[in-house]
Amino acid sequence: MSTLFDLTGRTALITGSVRGIGYALAEGLAAAGAAVIVNSRQQAAVDEAVGKLQAKGYAARGLAFDVSNEAAVQAAFARLDQDGVEVDILINNAGIQFRKPMVDLALSDWQRVLDTNLTSAFVVGKEAAKRMIARGRGGKIINIGSLTSEAGRATVAPYTVAKGGIKMLSRAMAAEWAQFNIQANSIGPGYILTEMNTALIENPDFNAWVKASNPAGRWGQPEEMVGTAIYLASAASSYVNGQIIYVDGGWLSVL
Repeated sequence: MSTLFDLTGRTALITGSVRGIGYALAEGLAAAGAAVIVNSRQQAAVDEAVGKLQAKGYAARGLAFDVSNEAAVQAAFARLDQDGVEVDILINNAGIQFRKPMVDLALSDWQRVLDTNLTSAFVVGKEAAKRMIARGRGGKIINIGSLTSEAGRATVAPYTVAKGGIKMLSRAMAAEWAQFNIQANSIGPGYILTEMNTALIENPDFNAWVKASNPAGRWGQPEEMVGTAIYLASAASSYVNGQIIYVDGGWLSVL
């Protein structure tokens, strides 16, 4: 049974993986046997994260590029092609947050959030899928959504729209690529203790609201995303496609 979740011999690219959920996923997949490719826009941050993983004995390499820049994404995959690196597992994790009431929201800020959180998953996913299809061995694509893939929140309209789009992008990928043995699914994290949420964590009222409104009574840890990611990246989910799994402590179940 344990072989169902064994990622030995697989290579996983995790975007936005130098900290937070992305780094936890990179470390978790590496522990499950995968060779991981760490990504960020900043080369120094990538190098630091790769060094930490390698120090633990994991197979890791870095690839610095901007996921919202199509030319940069294409160049990054061309570099992998040149190096003979084949991505079997893609986790589209890169994302940003921007908080402002919609009536005050500039179009440029709306577009920036959608480009980074949604369009990038399409662009990176397309490049990965082209190669998975050509190799004929299938593959796994995991898109990181959010509670806002399902529920709206005030002042985060572009993030909400992008994460709702992630859920439907995964279904669109499944509709087109399941025939090639590619499974595309999403994970919807709940309120997680990450740097992106620092302002919320440090807000006493919001912190209290999260704990009171969640059946688990607490924030989640980045490491608590790993089990679901390994499941969706492994043979254990070979007939699971176009789904979103919420890892939220039960938050959505009590709205």
